[in-house]
Amino acid sequence: MTGELFIARTLEEFSAHISQRMGDAEARIHAAEAETLSAQRSDPDAEPTTPRVATLGFVPTMGALHDGHATLIERAREQNDVVAVSIFVNPLQFGPGEDYDKYPRQPDEDLALLRKYGVDIVFIPELEVMYPGGEPLVRVSSGRLGTMFEGAARPGHFDGVLTVVNKLFNVVVAAAGPHRGRAYFGQKDAQQVALVQRMVADFAIPLVVCPVAIVRDDDGLAMSSRNSYLDPEERKAALVLSRTLALLREEGLSRGYAGIDVDAARERISDRDGVDLEYLEIVDPKTFEAPVENSERATALAAIRVGGTRLIDNMDVI
Repeated sequence: MTGELFIARTLEEFSAHISQRMGDAEARIHAAEAETLSAQRSDPDAEPTTPRVATLGFVPTMGALHDGHATLIERAREQNDVVAVSIFVNPLQFGPGEDYDKYPRQPDEDLALLRKYGVDIVFIPELEVMYPGGEPLVRVSSGRLGTMFEGAARPGHFDGVLTVVNKLFNVVVAAAGPHRGRAYFGQKDAQQVALVQRMVADFAIPLVVCPVAIVRDDDGLAMSSRNSYLDPEERKAALVLSRTLALLREEGLSRGYAGIDVDAARERISDRDGVDLEYLEIVDPKTFEAPVENSERATALAAIRVGGTRLIDNMDVI
């Protein structure tokens, strides 16, 4: 950690403090390397060291942070000299009638978690900072992949996600300058991860996207900010999702792809009282099409609704 948590409220503050912290980290690295080089000169048997450049880890979030976010931050902290987090509930990725207004916001708890895990900078902008003049006239299109599964259920959702992520990436990359940047995303939103990776590749954004495995509660439910909407009975009902995915994984590992009974899995979820199944499919996680012979992986992808709460989950089955 390079110092106390700095809270940036504007794009200019965010950019300036990334640049400052990266410069500080680079100075510390150079000082340590100079000390090592001096020691090597007096010890002819010492192994030569490779010079390194400071790196930046970035974790974009919508707040309401939980242990899943903490895992992303821990990974960023382990792998980088400076860690920045953003907290912004992005209205562009919410459709009509969705939960933008009631989406959980807990700024004090979020800041406490960020301090606990040694975050250097947090960017918490107001709406007008991110979208001055109102809704942006130009957006990133998520293309065909953005109209499938979650995109079909939530039209325009991924265009909104990619628009805000692209803006944040532009700021972070410019502020980091010649230093390497990494961005961390949870694998629970598998389609989002694939789209962000595709955007980075297609737009030649000089930043590495690092997916991090799903974090689950002790009962198996994938961690999500929306879990807070569930009452005890709804939470108990929601467990059918992760447990059914785990059964599909067992079938895939023991019988291969051909031995997976997706129809039975759909029926198992649909038969659970209080649960409505939106979709359950097995896809190649690179294309989100049906797996083919040369697919490296196959992933079971599902969405359910429990009461008024919509939950998604996924699990590799081969």
